[in-house]
Amino acid sequence: MPPKSTPRTTERTSSKFWMPSGFMLACLLAFTLQIFFSLPPVSSDSLLPMISTFQGLIKLGEGVVNYPEDVAVDRNGVVYTATRDGWIMRLQNNGTWKNWKLIHSQTLLGITTTKEKNNLIVCDSDKGLLKVSENGVTVLASHVTGSKLRFANDVIEASDGSLYITVSSTKFAPKAYYLDLVEGEPHGQLLRYDPSSKQVSIVLEGLYFANGVALSKHGDFVVVCESWKFRCIKHWLKLGDKRDREIFIENLPGGPDNINLAPDVQMNSSAVETVHSSKNRKQLLEEHPELINQLMSTGKGAAAKVVKVSANGSIIREFNDPNAKNISFVTSALEFQGNLYLASINSNFIGKLPLK
Repeated sequence: MPPKSTPRTTERTSSKFWMPSGFMLACLLAFTLQIFFSLPPVSSDSLLPMISTFQGLIKLGEGVVNYPEDVAVDRNGVVYTATRDGWIMRLQNNGTWKNWKLIHSQTLLGITTTKEKNNLIVCDSDKGLLKVSENGVTVLASHVTGSKLRFANDVIEASDGSLYITVSSTKFAPKAYYLDLVEGEPHGQLLRYDPSSKQVSIVLEGLYFANGVALSKHGDFVVVCESWKFRCIKHWLKLGDKRDREIFIENLPGGPDNINLAPDVQMNSSAVETVHSSKNRKQLLEEHPELINQLMSTGKGAAAKVVKVSANGSIIREFNDPNAKNISFVTSALEFQGNLYLASINSNFIGKLPLK
């Protein structure tokens, strides 16, 4: 995921609305067939039959939660978020947020929880992969095959306790993510952390800005978002005669992004195609990176969209805030106990949308 100036988005699913037998890509809980994606607005009004706005959104901790990238929930039902000023915060029963652990970092991205010990795992794009528990903060991995692990974007735990981590770019640092866009080459990776050996191995290379990662309900494959290709790929954990990757969903109206799978809310295909189609435009963007904001609207007025996608790649529901009246540039969406929890690195709160 890009730094704060260009947030990204994620998606989740709701077991209340839909069949409980698949997995969600934006939230850490895998229990429905559907996936939520945060996407940029699309000109066509024929994509989805059911449209809901973010009216009724409750702003939890407004003014307290500093640019949260992601949300997660542990096995006890406690909701967590990671903020741009380095705090891991926990949602209390009264609806307020408590500062839990301070990491001293401004580069916290995707988070997830572990099932056995109920720890929080955090991607720090500078420090690597972190474990946060009542005992403090531990660096699980800072290097992979002798090189520094940087730009770790999202993480998910498999049934055997191993962790799958996306690296958006091995060539460009988060602050220069736009150069990865300009170059348009596959510098992303999918990594695996083995808790027994404490070693990190490379699972996949050649990914186009790897972002969100999610695990299937049965743990037989992971799905990884490739932002620059507007698609998500599937990687089978037990390959057999299967290919190491295949298309899960493609031709998305926005570049898929973060935390348990999500497309970037304000990045659209025409913007990326504009950059990739002309050498002169690439040179201009390299010399004047501030122009990226004219190609990708990511400010507080940026529209927010979350869509529900079935396991076979069909978009079936949409939540839309085209004028950002309630929330802008959603970067994470998590369904929990009949509510959709929304994070945005443009906001100073976590959104809570009742799913009625």
